[in-house]
Formats: sequence, structure tokens, C-alpha cells
Amino acid sequence: MARLSADERREQLVEAAIRVMISDGVAKATTRAIAGEAGIPLGAFHYCFRSKEELLHSVIERIMLRTLAPVATEGAEGASTRDIIRDTLHAYWDGVRQRPAEHMVTYELTQYALRQPGLTEVARRQYQHYLKINTDHLEAIAEAAGIRWTVALPTLARYGLNLMDGLTLNWLIDHDDTQALAALDEYAEHLSSVAVPLHASDEGVRAGQA
Repeated sequence: MARLSADERREQLVEAAIRVMISDGVAKATTRAIAGEAGIPLGAFHYCFRSKEELLHSVIERIMLRTLAPVATEGAEGASTRDIIRDTLHAYWDGVRQRPAEHMVTYELTQYALRQPGLTEVARRQYQHYLKINTDHLEAIAEAAGIRWTVALPTLARYGLNLMDGLTLNWLIDHDDTQALAALDEYAEHLSSVAVPLHASDEGVRAGQA
């Protein structure tokens, strides 16, 4: 059997951790259970990860990376800002719908971390990571559409994070695709309303809307 590198072992453990969390819950995802699911000795866990906290960060990042879709730049030339925004949001939402169990794990991870002594930083970093992803996506949309936002980017990113977080949790509870997509499109409309051509002045925009 080929000897695996430390990076390959880490990959095994992260994927094993996700499977254990989905099947048994975050609280039961012990290092022993995760190593057993990965089919490797328990000692290998401590060789690959300095702590369970480090593993939890890797799990969160892996789930988000799988869900993220690139900004819809294909065919963007000539497309409206609204269409670019809407297509990007729908691409992300497709990822949520394809992996609901993994997204349930992310919410459980947040609550687990907040309740465990010494793990509060996991929840804090989790949402800092989400906020950065939102910020990066808004910047990429602006570049693809040739626009700028009239709302301060940190504020817009936090607003979007809160909206998408609540929308995802609501959908995990009721699986109402129609209402979820309607809310998503309404968010796209809102983003379109705070986007202006890159070189437009706020004064000119306000005058045009008067």
C-alpha cells in the first residue's frame, strides 16, 4: 500500500469528519471516531492536526469551498448587472441544495463551538470566514459587471451574510424552493438597486432617480 503524505492524510480526516458529523452529529465526532472512519491509526490524527479546533476550521472551509460557485462571468459581456448578480446567487444556491446535510453540519458546528469551553474562537472565525467570502463575491460581481456599490462594502457584505444565512437555515427547515428562490431574487433586486456604473457619481444617480 502506498504511503500517504501528511496532506493526503489531512484530506482523509477532513472528509471522514464531515461524514461522521452528518451521520452522528458534531458532538459525537471524536478524534477516535474520525480516525476510525478514515481507516487510519488514532496517532495519525495528532500528526496531521495540532488540535480538534484546527480540524473544525478545516471542515468549515471545505464545506464552503464545495458550495461556492464562481461569479457568473460567462457570457457576462452585454448582460445586465441584475442578471450577473442573479446568476451568481442562483449558482451559490444550487450548491446549498445539492449538499443540505453539510450545511446542517455548519449550523450545528456553530452552536457546538459556542457551548464548548475554549472553542468559541471556532465560531468567531467561522463567521469571519463567511464574511470574507461575501466580501470577495461582491467585489468579483462589481468587477464582472463594471459597477461599484453605493453602500459601504463591509456593511453590504454583512447584510448579505445575514440574509443568506437566514435564508439557508429557513430552507433547511421547510425545503420550500419556491419561496427560497423568490427571496433570493428579491435580494438580487436589492443589490441591483445599490449598484451604479463604475464612473457614475452618487449625485448623478440621485438626480436620475428624482
